[in-house]
Amino acid sequence: MAKVLHPFAGFRPATVIETPRFFGQNTQTGTKGTSVIELENVAYSYGGGELFSELNLTLAPGSFHFLTGPSGAGKTTLLKLCYGELIATSGQVRLFGADARAMDRDGIAMARQRIGVVHQDCQFLDHLPLAENVALPLSVAGRLSEAAGNLGDLLAWVGLSEQAAQLPPQLSGGERQRAALARAVIMSPDVIIADEPTGNIDWEMSQRLLTLLVELNRMGKAVLVATHDMNLIRAAKAQVQARVLRLKGRRLQAAGADL
Repeated sequence: MAKVLHPFAGFRPATVIETPRFFGQNTQTGTKGTSVIELENVAYSYGGGELFSELNLTLAPGSFHFLTGPSGAGKTTLLKLCYGELIATSGQVRLFGADARAMDRDGIAMARQRIGVVHQDCQFLDHLPLAENVALPLSVAGRLSEAAGNLGDLLAWVGLSEQAAQLPPQLSGGERQRAALARAVIMSPDVIIADEPTGNIDWEMSQRLLTLLVELNRMGKAVLVATHDMNLIRAAKAQVQARVLRLKGRRLQAAGADL
């Protein structure tokens, strides 16, 4: 088992910890082909107007994508299509080889167990301590027994061991973002989708969060991050092979090399 330098050594005594052992182990069946999420000629309309159309995107295992674009272009909507929260107006969205339009609620729920989502607003249940909030996806899936062996490792990995018993209102913005990432990956998903994960935290904390995303990507996870932060994108491209996409004018295009 590989050892990794703790990315949050500044928050606790510097140490070397094991990568949480469940990150490379998903209990779901394997994915057919080479992609985990595919959007083919997708369009989405809202409020009588077309938000975007003719959109194509493939997320392969181990890929890293940034999604940029002006406010209101539809970035969050595109992310929701990728994890089955919304259904495309036209075109096809395939989640792990299955057509999202043909999937029932149980099928969508099963697919979403393989997709970890970090929402922009980072909502938690304020009456539950941090550790229980992070373990909620396991509880909902009826797999809470797995938390006993994995939760401590995961909290240490994101540098939140000492905050495990704190309530969400007691956490800083950076701690909440790391807790949201921990909650997103506790099911050992194949894909990590993050919507503006660094929008409300400072640059130092943004770099630390990026360290965790890069490490997940190096474990073979597909990562898709919507962001306005060009500095974050430049920092990531120095560490991993990341593709930058821009959603603008109802189309999705590869961003220029000036990034």
